[in-house]
Amino acid sequence: MIYAAVGIGGILGALLRYGLSVLLFVPGGGFPLGTLAANWIGCLALGWFHARPPSSPVFRTGIGTGLIGSFTTFSTFSVETVTFLQDGRWITAGIYLLASIWGGIWLIRTGSRLGACRKEGARC
Repeated sequence: MIYAAVGIGGILGALLRYGLSVLLFVPGGGFPLGTLAANWIGCLALGWFHARPPSSPVFRTGIGTGLIGSFTTFSTFSVETVTFLQDGRWITAGIYLLASIWGGIWLIRTGSRLGACRKEGARC
């Protein structure tokens, strides 16, 4: 049952994310307002949701992992960082923050380079 909840939530979150991106599209490759809005909305929603009294595991996972997780992953990252800070785990929060940001940038760069190597036949 939990897999169905995550799947249904994921479908809905992805559709909402796409709709928001279309609605807030900036022509000419401008500022990614749709992505920024999705991340901010997702952070607000996930923060709110996690502050609520516990609900059933199926509902909680369907909304948190499925709906909000597919809408944005930044909200999950932010909630986890704040949770570490609230728990007094400053070093863990710092490591997680740096690893998430630097790791994400590094992997984007690495993926771009690997794609360019394959595309252009360059030496990798």
